[in-house]
Formats: sequence, structure tokens, C-alpha cells
Amino acid sequence: MRDGSAIIYSEFGQRPVSLGDVVLLGAHVLAGTEPEGQVTVTTIYLDTDYVLDLLFWQYADVLHDRLDAVGFAKTVYSEPAQILSLGVDRVGLLMPWLDELVRLSVDGAYTARFNRMQALWFSIADVIAPYVKVSPMRLSPTQRARARLTVPRHRRFVPMREEATRVRDLLRDDPPRSWSLDELAAMVHLSPKQLSRVFSDAFGLTPRAYQTRLRVAEMARLLRETDAPISEAGRAAGWRSRSRAHDAFKECTGLSPREYRSLSETR
Repeated sequence: MRDGSAIIYSEFGQRPVSLGDVVLLGAHVLAGTEPEGQVTVTTIYLDTDYVLDLLFWQYADVLHDRLDAVGFAKTVYSEPAQILSLGVDRVGLLMPWLDELVRLSVDGAYTARFNRMQALWFSIADVIAPYVKVSPMRLSPTQRARARLTVPRHRRFVPMREEATRVRDLLRDDPPRSWSLDELAAMVHLSPKQLSRVFSDAFGLTPRAYQTRLRVAEMARLLRETDAPISEAGRAAGWRSRSRAHDAFKECTGLSPREYRSLSETR
């Protein structure tokens, strides 16, 4: 918030915001505002994959890999919407950086001035980060929350439909189950074709591809955190065929299950 005041409506309810406040919204979190007169804001959009990459490198000493970072992020940053009260002085400190970042963005200088734009963003984040609320957890490689998927970056933003979230929850709750598209579609009263379109709009993946990624994440967790044989980890994640588990795992992670386990054991 750069000037003025407003009432913002989101998952935290109804809250007043004014100069000195920063509104932090997670992916797919909808919010509305009612300006009280005139209001000026600067909005920064951060790609989810980009944020997860930064989080992984920030905590590289305790996270095994990027899959581990996904579950870690879900656990530590559990609040989808926050209002951060930085104060007028700190927000004033951000103004020149925000102005320059906006100018470079409008000019389309993403390639030519990439390093400068990154430097500006890191300067802004350095001021904001101490105010972000985090959920307490033990920082150890074996204390990870269950991994979840992120949204591919090339996807148009649309409000998430209830049918998509219901199917997502069904898949998350039981990744090993061999859901058919017809079964999932019947659960949400859509045709299989409609469900594929609605789900892909929301998550950038078909239900089957989404389930495959969930299984890969679960298999990776088992390989990191247990001594289960690779074939048993694949079956526990939902694959009857060891070769199918191997191929899907390597396609998603770039490593075979054996290579992944060996890498985890060396960290």
C-alpha cells in the first residue's frame, strides 16, 4: 500500500489496510477491496516454482531436494493470506526500489536487466520477509510434511472451480488408488471431457498426470525417510509395475529411484 486506505476481503475476513501495510496472498487466493477514497498500490507477482526454488536454496542444508521443499513450504507457510504491518518508514524505504522494478517491468527488460530486477526484488524481500508469519516446525530432513504439487508456470489464472478442488482432494487423500477418469467425473457430476478441461485449467495437469506427480512425491519421501526397498516404495506409492514406477520417477525427477536414494544418503 503506497497511499490511501481500503477494506480488503479475503480468507482472513474483512480487514482495513493503509500506508505501511503489505498484503501477502498465496496462489489461487481470491481477494477484493473497497477503496476508502483513493488508493495506490504496487503489485508484485511471484511464480510459485520460482519461490520454491528460492526456498530450497535458502534451506539447502536441511532440505534434500525440490520435492522436499514443496512439503516444507506447505507446512511452514500455512496461512494463505496475511497482512503485514511494516510501518510507514519501512514501506517508504521500498518506494524507490518498487518504482525502478515497475519501470523495468513496463519496459520489458526481463532479459537485458535480469540481474538488476533480481537485485531489486531481493532488496524488497529482505525488508518484508521478517514480517511474514511462519508456522513452527523442526528443521531436520526427516521432519518434512507430505509433498504436494505446484502449478506449472505457463497457465492462465482463473478462479478455481469447486469440482477441481474436490478431485484434487480425492487424489491427494489416496494417491495409490487407481482412479479412472469416469469415476472422478461421476464424483463431481461432470463428463470426463469436462473434468479434464476444468482440472487442467486449475492445475495445468490432467487428473492422471497430477496423480502421477503425487505418487512420485510419495515415493521420493519413502526413499528419503525409510529403508523400504525400491520396489516396495513403488508399490506403496501406487504402482503395480516396478518398471512403470521407475519410468515415472525418472521422468519427473531426472533421476532413477536408485540414484535418488543414493543422493539422499550422501546429504
